[in-house]
Amino acid sequence: MPWCDDCSQFWNEKTLHEGGTCPSCGRAILTARKPVPWHFKLVLVAFAGYMVYRVYWLVQWLPHHI
Repeated sequence: MPWCDDCSQFWNEKTLHEGGTCPSCGRAILTARKPVPWHFKLVLVAFAGYMVYRVYWLVQWLPHHI
């Protein structure tokens, strides 16, 4: 939710003017979001791979211990 420091008010994205400016003071408050860093994506892929390994390990372990 965009916040205008000058007006001290939250604004809905639909109520902002063109270019993401505040309807009251005209200050630009809506900026483009930063892309997700590549190393965060790498951590997610590593975590998914680890979880696949753990599920495989569980499937191999269960028949021997039930």
